Amino acid sequence: MNIVVLDGMGGGIGSRIVGILKEEIPPYIEVYGLGTNALATAAMLKKGANKGATGENAIVVNAGKADVIIGSIAMTMPNEMMGEVTMRMVEAINASEAIKIYIPILPENNYIVSLEEKPLLLQIREAVALIKKELNL
Repeated sequence: MNIVVLDGMGGGIGSRIVGILKEEIPPYIEVYGLGTNALATAAMLKKGANKGATGENAIVVNAGKADVIIGSIAMTMPNEMMGEVTMRMVEAINASEAIKIYIPILPENNYIVSLEEKPLLLQIREAVALIKKELNL
């Protein structure tokens, strides 16, 4: 069983997700840190991701093998994160049969109505609790 954490740019969100996951889930579940760039991947590995890989192809290949995918909702929007998110990545993430959990951090001038604004740490903790519930942990 594996959980894929997606992030780009500096890897700040992904590294926080990895850190909390590693505290909350059993050690037999592997956490993969997949970054759109090497900095994001390195940040997730530093926080304890079991494996890490970088770039479009790594995300495309591993999204199809994931049991759970978690990351910013911006990872489902082509050209976001300053152009780091490609159409191939978005297609692979959306086509994956994995459980998908999105942190509602949106690019500028994008909104989702009816979501309660909460601090990032609380959103990540809620996402990890949802993963545990979905995996019966």
